[in-house]
Amino acid sequence: MESSIPRLLLAGPHSGCGKTTVTCGILQALVNRGLAVGAFKCGPDYIDPMFHSRIIGAKSGNLDPYFFSPNTLRYLLAKNAAGRQVSILEGVMGYYDGLGDTPRASSWEVARITETPAVLVLGARGASLSILAAAEGFLNFLPDSQIHGVILNQCPPSLYPQLAGAIQKRFGGRLRPLGFLPPVPEAVLESRHLGLITAEEVTDLRQKLAKLAEKAEECIDLAGLLDLARSAPPLRWEEVALPRFSEPVRIGVARDKAFCFHYEDNLSALEALGAELIPFSPLEDSALPLDLQGLYLGGGYPELYAKTLSENRSMKESIRAALSRGLPCIAECGGFMYLTEAIGDYPMVGFLPGKSFDAGRLTRFGYLRLRAETDNLLCRAGEEIPGHEFHRWDSQQTGSGFTARKENGRSWPCVFATPRLYAGYPHFHFYANPDFAVRFYQTCLEEKHRHDPVSETHGDRAAQL
Repeated sequence: MESSIPRLLLAGPHSGCGKTTVTCGILQALVNRGLAVGAFKCGPDYIDPMFHSRIIGAKSGNLDPYFFSPNTLRYLLAKNAAGRQVSILEGVMGYYDGLGDTPRASSWEVARITETPAVLVLGARGASLSILAAAEGFLNFLPDSQIHGVILNQCPPSLYPQLAGAIQKRFGGRLRPLGFLPPVPEAVLESRHLGLITAEEVTDLRQKLAKLAEKAEECIDLAGLLDLARSAPPLRWEEVALPRFSEPVRIGVARDKAFCFHYEDNLSALEALGAELIPFSPLEDSALPLDLQGLYLGGGYPELYAKTLSENRSMKESIRAALSRGLPCIAECGGFMYLTEAIGDYPMVGFLPGKSFDAGRLTRFGYLRLRAETDNLLCRAGEEIPGHEFHRWDSQQTGSGFTARKENGRSWPCVFATPRLYAGYPHFHFYANPDFAVRFYQTCLEEKHRHDPVSETHGDRAAQL
């Protein structure tokens, strides 16, 4: 398949260069112009897509070349950019930063696989001519850099005309200056952990984004960015088809301030299979929704709301009783911590042994591959899926149903895995191995008919269309 998808990628030389601030300002400015805008985050991050979608209103998704094959990467871009007039891809870390000393799984690899023009965001605070040296290094580091433009962040308005002229003189048409963003101290977006703090927690966030958009409209060449996006070649992909089950299941999905980390494509994959997703709040609701055949507890920041979660005893009892009855459940990272005996000093669900504690630093951070040691809720023994861990909290017991292995060869046991449960720190994406989603759905169907007196006849009812 092939379609024209206007798109560009905003990248930086390193983390902390302001590419998220610039990206959010541009996205908001384009939305303010009335454009239908799509947004994507390179890599596995949950937080930036929440800004893109919940606050700015730009449909957002993740593009991760470690998780996805090249075709799946292009397919998810095409799928989520459908109906958008322009899509903005936000890079991760430095443009070429990937696994070890290679550009594998980098923002550059996303740009190369999707043939997306890239714009380099360079910090201009305390620099002048050195900016050209940085731009030249990135432009020439690899022969197919995909870099076509540059935006200067934290650039004094009086300095930009001189720098823009120098860029044009040195690089000609190879590198186009596309404006700048001056210091906007009243619109600073705070950070925590690996990225921005969650959208709900930023004080006066909409006002800050309005200010950033105002400056982007004034100082960034939005018309030039749109022209560059429209110059992207047609995107080619083959559809990644998921089976459609003839019978629906109801899956409860924890969604509140404590449990806010979900890949939206994971949830849409379950819906594509036929699931009805039922949102609920472990913070505010008194019990699980009725008539569930599955449960999905995603990640987030349960440690920040541990007291409230602990005091909601009826919800904890409802979840513990449901899991004890065998309700199929995926619990990733924060969701897994919620199922342990305690988070810090606060008692939790207590379905799993051990307590969760503050490790004081990132623990087992980064990409990994998960290999099942036994048959379980998601797969058969020996099957694999790529995953990712990022957490500062750890637990006394983390399970042994899977083995996690990093690219450097380091490995460790992880995940409580049974025919009805996946509970552990590693996050994963269904489109990295759609069979995991299918297996989860099938188990939810089994749960639906587990107490049916004619359940042995339901093989036909669960047949895929």
